[in-house]
Amino acid sequence: ARPPTHEGPAEGPRFVSGVAFVFTGIVQGVAQVESIEAREGLHTLRLKLPEGFDTDLAIGASVACDGCCLTVTERHAGGHADFDVMAQTLKLTTLGGLQVGSGLNVERAAKDGAEIGGHPLSGHVDATARIAEIRRPENNVVLRFAVDAPWMRYVFPKGYIGVNGCSLTVAESQRERDGSGWFEVWLIPETLRMTTFAEKQVGDAVHLEIDRSTQVVVDTVRDALDEKLGPLLPLLEELARERGLDLTQLALPKS
Repeated sequence: ARPPTHEGPAEGPRFVSGVAFVFTGIVQGVAQVESIEAREGLHTLRLKLPEGFDTDLAIGASVACDGCCLTVTERHAGGHADFDVMAQTLKLTTLGGLQVGSGLNVERAAKDGAEIGGHPLSGHVDATARIAEIRRPENNVVLRFAVDAPWMRYVFPKGYIGVNGCSLTVAESQRERDGSGWFEVWLIPETLRMTTFAEKQVGDAVHLEIDRSTQVVVDTVRDALDEKLGPLLPLLEELARERGLDLTQLALPKS
């Protein structure tokens, strides 16, 4: 499993109902890459931020860029700001493949007492997924994402997931026997207007941040099964996969 990636934040995390977070998953606009200074083990991105986004934005502040928490290292006139991206983040995310003109979903760190219109996000990238299919029913867009194992174990219909920093609700999902799978989200016109999703194409990679509360429940159930079943667990998991089942799902309470 990939380690989470996180650049910053400069200040401590916020807490809501015992969950640490920095962002709400409500994208505040699209920033454009103005320049990239590529050095050994470090890229400095200069972004043109959305109008008004940089009001009172301080050096050291946290900004989610496609869901990856980056720290403002320098500000410039005209709504421009610099962000350093270290080698590990470049390796594990899509930020290393950015080009001048690329768009990024951006959100500033949540302030104390801010309304959480989406769900709490930390700005850590857990994994990348690829767009497998795009459908366009009237007044909507449906995106299907292909996800590698083991991350699909944390994706459930009607659950939350962060995709490029945007809090989305999973509409449908399916797991394969090898632990991989896919999930779908439906996007309304306002989401398409405020994000980069309208420009995405089949095959494009995106960042995923799984819902932490879901991860805790799933991992706790798996640990309990492992403790009770011990050496039998791998055999039972294999048997369940052959029949298209997931032991973790079977053990979770019904909603």
